[in-house]
Amino acid sequence: MDRPSLRGLAAALLLASLALSSTACTAAPTTPPAPDTSSATATPNTPSQQPALPPVGALFDYQLGGAYPPPPGVEIVTRDRTVAPAAGVYNICYVNAFQTQPGELDTWPSDLLLHDADGDPIHDPDWPDEAIVDTRRPDAVAAIVGPWIDGCAAAGYNAVEFDNLDTYTRTGDLLSRDDNLALARLLVARAHDDGLAAGQKNAAEDAALLHEQAGFDFAITEECVAYDECGAYTDVYGEHVLAIEYPDTLTDPWSEVCARADLPASLILRDRDLVTPDRKDYVFETCR
Repeated sequence: MDRPSLRGLAAALLLASLALSSTACTAAPTTPPAPDTSSATATPNTPSQQPALPPVGALFDYQLGGAYPPPPGVEIVTRDRTVAPAAGVYNICYVNAFQTQPGELDTWPSDLLLHDADGDPIHDPDWPDEAIVDTRRPDAVAAIVGPWIDGCAAAGYNAVEFDNLDTYTRTGDLLSRDDNLALARLLVARAHDDGLAAGQKNAAEDAALLHEQAGFDFAITEECVAYDECGAYTDVYGEHVLAIEYPDTLTDPWSEVCARADLPASLILRDRDLVTPDRKDYVFETCR
């Protein structure tokens, strides 16, 4: 899952406990989900096709907490890579490529994870059930993630978004921006080879670099309104920005947020856990 943009305090507390410990190994990647032809709307893209970007200004939904029929008017949906795409919309496949998903730690080779002085995997301070991947070995990591990207294309997704591009900011000096950028290049190239557009997830401070040097096509941002970061994305990607806000970090009423002309046109308000509509804490609001 995703996390807030501000991590300074947690990262600072983590620095004292980190030490470099990583060796090489390989393992078979997790098998991507099989295509669901009952819900996918198009055949998989092919490498000969130019990846189509999400429709500009379209209403979208962020369904990482569970899949459900898109609300009326929604034209873009993001779902986890383990779930089939939605029918009749532009689909974005979520891939947590720079750290492990909850419950999937055992699917990663241990030696492709960052370790502390005791030999234990280093976890994201905000998401303790997600271990950080060792991006100093980009080819080996890409060998794990690449088949997941292929699976997104085979299932009928139109694009893929890569999360946690900024893990280097949470590891002291163990990982560098260049390490993460090298892996990002490989993953974007794999997506493009599969005919998928590639979306940058968060990492506002690196938007220009990720677009220019890694080749990202569009951006998905969480809480850019709350943290005054929206311009960092729109300055780079123009109209190709999808933005999600959460009620617990907004300081202005949603109606006032929607009245602003300087924000991405595709802007929604979701509950923090991105739950399904049958849950009482479900939130889905738009500016339409």
